[in-house]
Amino acid sequence: MKARRLALAFLILTSLAQFPGSAAVPTTEDWSKATVVTVVMMEYSFTPNRLTFTRNLPYRLHLENRGKELHEFTAPNFFKAVTVRNPEILVLNGREVVLHPGEQTDVYLVPERAGHYSLICADHDWAGMTGDITID
Repeated sequence: MKARRLALAFLILTSLAQFPGSAAVPTTEDWSKATVVTVVMMEYSFTPNRLTFTRNLPYRLHLENRGKELHEFTAPNFFKAVTVRNPEILVLNGREVVLHPGEQTDVYLVPERAGHYSLICADHDWAGMTGDITID
């Protein structure tokens, strides 16, 4: 019986290894090694406004609102292209993160689909508060 369980475990692990693009969300221990990407929001800009992520690596996207107005990190297509460890932080059906003045938060994510994605502040894109996100 023990040999049968070991054989089954081996088959499952080798099957997963054949599909490297299907990376699971990292375990709690792996998140301590996540690359930190900090984005500061102010009137009316993201700093930096060009972000690059690598597929299948864990990231801690640290967002800070240092402005005097509410700002959104709105990137619906980007959030569809990643797995978010803490999806409760996203609002509007997973489209954005909203921060009041002085707030900061972290989004833990693993990029999965390569591409170029738009970033805007939904309330201030008219003022040029926009950016670009790339997943390699």
